[in-house]
Amino acid sequence: MSKLLYQQKILSREHLAIQIHLRQLAGERGVFTNGCFDLLHLGHIRYLQEARNLGDFLILALNSDKSTRHL
Repeated sequence: MSKLLYQQKILSREHLAIQIHLRQLAGERGVFTNGCFDLLHLGHIRYLQEARNLGDFLILALNSDKSTRHL
């Protein structure tokens, strides 16, 4: 996959906060979820699709390796 296809979707916390605020001002509703997707499978894809369907845009936070060791 080309780096350009996803690079613009990886945001700093500051930029994310601005984007969320702007989209909320436009009347959109965001949905937040997080997880560990190292071994991405069909269940993950379906979960993310369903989460996205709950609002107008999806915010996905990826757990760090350190945080997943505590699960």
